[in-house]
Amino acid sequence: MYGLGGDATNDLAVAAIFAAKERPSFNPLIAHVPDADAARTLVEFDERADSLARQFWPGPLTLVLPRRSDCAVSLLAGAGLDTLAVRVPALPIARNLLRAVGRPVAAPSANRSGHLSPTTTDHVLAELAGRIAAILDGGPTTVGIESTVLDLTETKPLLLRPGAITTEQLSKIVGPLSAPGNVAVRSPGMSLRHYAPTLPLRLGATSADAGEAWLGFGPKDVAATLNLSPRGDLTEAAANLFAYLRKLDRTPHIGIAVSTIPETGLGVAINDRLRRGASVVKGAEGDFRGRIGA
Repeated sequence: MYGLGGDATNDLAVAAIFAAKERPSFNPLIAHVPDADAARTLVEFDERADSLARQFWPGPLTLVLPRRSDCAVSLLAGAGLDTLAVRVPALPIARNLLRAVGRPVAAPSANRSGHLSPTTTDHVLAELAGRIAAILDGGPTTVGIESTVLDLTETKPLLLRPGAITTEQLSKIVGPLSAPGNVAVRSPGMSLRHYAPTLPLRLGATSADAGEAWLGFGPKDVAATLNLSPRGDLTEAAANLFAYLRKLDRTPHIGIAVSTIPETGLGVAINDRLRRGASVVKGAEGDFRGRIGA
């Protein structure tokens, strides 16, 4: 399957991937690297990950592991989570590209969101012509389905997505697998808590109330604590979203007031993330609700 690649360490490049795909929410992207040693610079490996990497990498297996504190991958690529999905692709042409680039590449399937995954360059052009800079032609793909995604952040391995590596193959190495419905999943759209900062979010704000930080958008919000995009550019706003929320979440404020974001283009994904973050917030005193509206 062909992937839509961008520099995983560059916020704007990652935002451009979401824009090209017209992705409705910021689901985590897989960071592709040329070998297991490169993956270890991004995530924390345990014995299970070591065994799986030796057996199935290079190959169609994606591992979700705890993000290292010095991980260079954009927070947007990981959807703001403290975990990261990593993979070493099997195709030599892909690994040669990764070595030449010298940094991890975020690469979802090269199609518009919700459409069929592409297995030829013609498929890619039909989906993304005019939205991408170039195509690296490796011929028709030999595996026409997505990689298997295995979450190793829980005590029991969790199969997030079936794929080319079977459950039976994985179980021989790490034991029985859990299904997504059995435990809390580290994946956007499946649990509100993964979107929530510690501070409550107040959406649709035109200014900050006493004690609040203000996350602005556009030229009108000159007094904002931080502005997602002073020029009102949604791609820039998407690139800054997770980093700015984290910065404000670590300040001595009582909450975060967020300006209205247009519900168009990447604004749909930005608002999806913000609404989820405002719905449930995990705080020192337990769960409490964020507020929507000024």
